[in-house]
Amino acid sequence: MTFTPFSAARSQAGLSELITAVRGAVQARTDWHQTAQLVADRLGQHLPGPGLLTARQRLGAPDRHRTHTLHVEPDGSFSIVALVWRPGQATRIHDHITWCAFGVIQGIEHGEVFDAHLNLISEHDNHPGEVTGLAPPGDIHRVRNIGATTAISLHIYGTDVSRTGTSVHHYYEASHELELTGAIEAPGVTHLR
Repeated sequence: MTFTPFSAARSQAGLSELITAVRGAVQARTDWHQTAQLVADRLGQHLPGPGLLTARQRLGAPDRHRTHTLHVEPDGSFSIVALVWRPGQATRIHDHITWCAFGVIQGIEHGEVFDAHLNLISEHDNHPGEVTGLAPPGDIHRVRNIGATTAISLHIYGTDVSRTGTSVHHYYEASHELELTGAIEAPGVTHLR
């Protein structure tokens, strides 16, 4: 797949369009799984390019993935956050306090979904333009940059991250080595191309 970066002006306009589209999806007031799907659909239609971030923001950090809060809806119903991942960086296994959707705008992110016993039930490589929606229950997952270059993704959470400080509900520790094998799609997880 060829990826052409967007200009900064186009990306800022794209963020405004995305905010409007997400606002409409959230106002539909459906359950969390349906909201995650609706928001993922809107994100796929309005995914901005990496030019949304400054050159400095796109560098990331050497110790862990870096987050940049781009928008918090005034009523607290959703937040848009950019995550910048250097090669090999990963989240811990975690779930969220509410629905979320994310789309890759640069690089490759590998997502793994686990059951309540931390058995791997699904994995998927997400490339630029691909979006995923998750909602509890069934959203225990981990994300990592498996590429040789910096990855950037846009995440939309159904909460005010400036108030809660995070969208994470719980971090999980694996008591054994997790085997990475192919698996079926997980309930509550939607992958879109």
